[in-house]
Amino acid sequence: MDKGQNSGGLMSSAGLVRYFDSEDSNAIKIDPKTVIATGVMIGVLVQLLTFVA
Repeated sequence: MDKGQNSGGLMSSAGLVRYFDSEDSNAIKIDPKTVIATGVMIGVLVQLLTFVA
């Protein structure tokens, strides 16, 4: 391969790695257990509404 050619690969993803590694202090932080519990509660609610209707 010619030295002048960019093969992409690791260099093209380096910006994404840096973006996802940084934490924003203003970001909303939600506990994963809260997300799971909310999903389960919505699922139960949908099942109840389906049963009633």
